[in-house]
Amino acid sequence: MTAAELRKEYSQRSLHENEMAPRAMDQFERWWLEALQSELEEANAMTLATASADGLPSARIVLLKGYHPKGFLFYTNYNSFKGRQLQENPRACLVFFWKALERQIRITGVVEKISQRESDAYFSSRPVGSRIGAWASPQSEVIQSGPWLLEQAGQIEKKFAGGEIPRPPHWGGYLVRPVTIEFWQGRPNRLHDRLLYSLQENGEWSIERLAP
Repeated sequence: MTAAELRKEYSQRSLHENEMAPRAMDQFERWWLEALQSELEEANAMTLATASADGLPSARIVLLKGYHPKGFLFYTNYNSFKGRQLQENPRACLVFFWKALERQIRITGVVEKISQRESDAYFSSRPVGSRIGAWASPQSEVIQSGPWLLEQAGQIEKKFAGGEIPRPPHWGGYLVRPVTIEFWQGRPNRLHDRLLYSLQENGEWSIERLAP
């Protein structure tokens, strides 16, 4: 079977405007809770797309680590490729794809660093190995070898042996403040439901249906 021959018909559910929450983040929470109740594996995995100042795009999977009315949280090395792109162009797109639910959520927004206090609090909650890794890995840089990276981690472990491992100054959180959020529900014959929330100047959200 070729890639062109792969087919899947979507038919589980549908989306109706009169069933949607007035606010986009409330609708996200509805779907998020359903995803958790469905016991999806890594429901918090999301594609993060960024672009440099000259428009060079890049995308990768990161993990959602929180959300609230202001937006979506993730953490990373500020010196990484995505961190450098966000420094040049603080805008991003997030995409969740929940195959088992035949759902997709696409978020576009502006990005800002969260406070050092918030980053410190989250970093201290991470497993020890992850905290060591944040110090040891020069993320996105060319390195000598896998053993070299393990050696760096060993040196960091010795350095902080028996003590608290502080957050590296080059590591922390970002908040994606949504401007649009699209909720996509798979439907038969590729006539999918797409409802787009757009943030208005008064802080309210408009809801429009898009053609699939």
